[in-house]
Order: sequence, then C-alpha cells, then structure tokens
Amino acid sequence: MGLDDKIKNAAQDVAGKAKEATGKGTDNERLEAEGQTDQTKANLKNAGENVKDAFK
Repeated sequence: MGLDDKIKNAAQDVAGKAKEATGKGTDNERLEAEGQTDQTKANLKNAGENVKDAFK
C-alpha cells in the first residue's frame, strides 16, 4: 500500500470520527451517520489495500 493511500484513508477516518462526534454533540443523526459511513469506507479501503499487498 502506498504512503499516499495510507494518508488518504487515515484522513478520511479522522474526518469521519469528527463528523460523528459533531453529530452526537449537536444531536444531528444524519451527520453522525455520515461520519460512521466515512469511517467504514476508510476501513474497507485499508482492507482492500492489505489484500493487494498480500498478493505482491
């Protein structure tokens, strides 16, 4: 996995956590759900990159 991909995935995960926290703090369920979705996407991308690395 390239360093760029790791940074992008980490940034997406952090942004998702921030959205989720903001959603919880403001009682905004939509924003909280978006944050959770962003975190899930970042985790799936990491898993995909790990699979690619395993077959190199």
